[in-house]
Amino acid sequence: MDLDWVKTGSKKLIIVTHGLEGDSTRHYVTGMIKAFVDNGFDGLGWNCRGCSGEINNNPRFYHHGDAGDLKYVIDYAIEEKKYEEVVLVGFSMGGSLTLRVLGENGANLSTKVSKAVVASVPLDLHESVDELHKPGKRFYMKRFLRKLGVKLALKSKQFPDNPLFDVSGYKEEVNDFYDFDNRFTAPIHGYKNAVDFYKLAASKPLIKNIKTPVKIVQALNDPFLSPECYNLGDGVSNENAELVLPKVGGHVGFMQVGKPFSFMEEYALNFCKS
Repeated sequence: MDLDWVKTGSKKLIIVTHGLEGDSTRHYVTGMIKAFVDNGFDGLGWNCRGCSGEINNNPRFYHHGDAGDLKYVIDYAIEEKKYEEVVLVGFSMGGSLTLRVLGENGANLSTKVSKAVVASVPLDLHESVDELHKPGKRFYMKRFLRKLGVKLALKSKQFPDNPLFDVSGYKEEVNDFYDFDNRFTAPIHGYKNAVDFYKLAASKPLIKNIKTPVKIVQALNDPFLSPECYNLGDGVSNENAELVLPKVGGHVGFMQVGKPFSFMEEYALNFCKS
């Protein structure tokens, strides 16, 4: 993993996690880090495996259901860099990973992680995949599949004898996320099939376990999210988690007319400083 830092000498750190096929240079990452650095924090935008421009050396990828790398980044920052307070921000898949690291770790998560904000999160992964199959939205899915196909081609060269990375017929046979996840994501990462992956990798069931204050911001006009992503399920009774539903914001956008900062940057900063 590659970690990109802005260091000011602060003892407070924001860690921002990008979305599917994003990286630490995305506008929502750099904008959020700038907002916090301007207000007394150090900033860290980390890149999931293979997202920084160099392919991951191991026969695996990153995905919604594995927050182990984020947990490692948090622990590394606290133990090696001696930060006294850490706040987490995650967008889309990065929001899934942030909720997962909060919900899975309990007492194993450092108490120095004080607050978190996530946005545009496919809380119900299966329903969100179905959402992108709808007319007018499939072009988003096709874009992801093209980018993922490039990485799989590199993987097939790294591991030419591994049948999990057989990319023959990719363009003709992989037409949607079901095809991709049945053929690659599930077998590579130990799931039975795509549906099993969607069920077990979804972050919504973990919200009830979260002990750290977290805001979950879902724009009502987000084209990626299904109706099931606008409620917390059995996590609704968790006083540590609050669902915030702005009318506009799209998917990881949240730009504000006439302002140099986004709604998310302003909202996250005010929450984390309060």
